[in-house]
Amino acid sequence: MTSTTLPPESHSNSEPQLRTSWAQERVELDRSSQRPKRDRLGHEPPPASPPGTLVIEDTRRPKIFVIDYDAEVVSEKEMQSVDECIPYLTDERPSITWVDVQGLGHKPTFERLGEIFKVHPLALEDMVNVPQRPKADVYGGEHVLIIARMAQVSEGCVLRTEQLAILVGKSFVLTVQEQADWDVMEAVRERIRVGRGTVRQRGADYLAYALLDAVVDGFFPVLERLGERIEDLEIEVMDAKRPMSKPIHDLKRDLLTLRRAIWPQRDLVNTLLREDNPMITKDTRLYLRDTYDHSVQLMDMVETYRELSSGLMDLHLSGMSNRMNEIMKVLTIISTIFLPVTAIAGIYGMNFHHESSPYNMPELDWYYGYPFVWALMLASVIGLLTYYRRKGWLGKNTDDTEPRQR
Repeated sequence: MTSTTLPPESHSNSEPQLRTSWAQERVELDRSSQRPKRDRLGHEPPPASPPGTLVIEDTRRPKIFVIDYDAEVVSEKEMQSVDECIPYLTDERPSITWVDVQGLGHKPTFERLGEIFKVHPLALEDMVNVPQRPKADVYGGEHVLIIARMAQVSEGCVLRTEQLAILVGKSFVLTVQEQADWDVMEAVRERIRVGRGTVRQRGADYLAYALLDAVVDGFFPVLERLGERIEDLEIEVMDAKRPMSKPIHDLKRDLLTLRRAIWPQRDLVNTLLREDNPMITKDTRLYLRDTYDHSVQLMDMVETYRELSSGLMDLHLSGMSNRMNEIMKVLTIISTIFLPVTAIAGIYGMNFHHESSPYNMPELDWYYGYPFVWALMLASVIGLLTYYRRKGWLGKNTDDTEPRQR
């Protein structure tokens, strides 16, 4: 074998070219590594941020309300600035202050709230970054952060959930709502206004309990509406007049959403009840037992309704199968009736001469005999299609063009 070697001048010319190509490839690799990676949908991933970073894109200012009360006097107002709540937080005032922030917008507002109430950066991050799993955290023995979820059924049986953050201090309670259009805490406000119960004779921990209890009790009307939906769906499934897969699927999805909200809130109440917390007194823990019982009752109702919804789907599929069997039964009977007629016509071919008898195929001498046969066949097809549609065997019923609303 012979080997071919390059002349020395060829080696000297190729080395600069190789170095240049490698340098270009290194530059391209560096540029590609600096480009932001994209996921399969083509979106850039969110930038990594250190713990305690507030991510607030909405520039609208939230609504801020304050209720300051003691056993004798109640003061309630809407604040235009966060700094207006500073006089209520002085040590000279023996009252309890409830500051309610409605809406998650305007980052400087929440940064100022963190400074005024001396909120830990991690606690402030959990309050404004949604969604968070319901939980209870203690920060330095001075603050207790409670993350909960509220639920509501709006018009048209649409389930809505919203995060509620409750920060409990020595003489104040700071609540942050995700939305400003609704909540379940109006009953607590009314109790404070009229002095009903013992909320005005107790501390900030009791106010936090009252708010958490209102959140838990707010699930009962939601489950009652879902129970009514289950009863209505049972009737419609038994009637089997329209497809029910989507309504049942929507019901199961709503129940799963409630389960994801109620299950961790039960653990949240259990944590406040069992663990020693310097911000929660023993008297308030006694009341938390009732809230824990309510959360357990809610879980039982949710699990029961989920089993009923699964049974509805099985019942619906069984009813659809039975209905299909009935349809096939009728069609089989019709086919069986016409089977011997078709067989006889196929054997003889209907070839009976009119000359042998006036009763043999008189249509052969008709002037419009051929168009008459086509009209008869089309009329038969249209008549059968109309009959099948009215029976609900073909297409959808006319009664199901509009969805039923409560």
